Amino acid sequence: MSQQNTVMDDQMMKRALTRIAHEIIERNKGVEQCVLVGIKTRGIYLANRLKERIEAIEGVDVPVGELDITMYRDDLEAKHENGEPVVNEVDLAAAIDDKKVIVVDDVLYTGRTVRAAMDAIMDQGRPKQIQLAVLIDRGHRELPIRADFVGKNIPTSSEEQIKVELIEVDNKDLVTIHK
Repeated sequence: MSQQNTVMDDQMMKRALTRIAHEIIERNKGVEQCVLVGIKTRGIYLANRLKERIEAIEGVDVPVGELDITMYRDDLEAKHENGEPVVNEVDLAAAIDDKKVIVVDDVLYTGRTVRAAMDAIMDQGRPKQIQLAVLIDRGHRELPIRADFVGKNIPTSSEEQIKVELIEVDNKDLVTIHK
């Protein structure tokens, strides 16, 4: 990977998350029955940012949970050939039965991570609805999954990589595409 292009800086990311927060509120006619669930690692930070924006707009505290999908992946054996995978507990922060669960992730690519997240959620209860919010949708779906809320669509080739950096993990907010 040699060439790098910036596709989203910190201000663009802030605007995209604010727009997504407004769309979540509008589509759900408020957020009283909603739970945000971030997929580890960067999805959790994005879910927390959405929570802050929703609280500022609506004045309602939205529960935020964390989801580690490691054990639900369909490529588990390939990813952990040299040992057992590390399993972390699921912390959904609230009961999800009859709630609208909004799964939050940084990049939507093949759809396999989201499928694993839905399996993990269904093991925890029976939500009324599952919605998906992503910062970047890069295409190349292998499963019939689409995002309900998208920060930015970035058409890519399968040889390119999208890198999302967040201040909480990487000390800066930046989305780049690497060729």
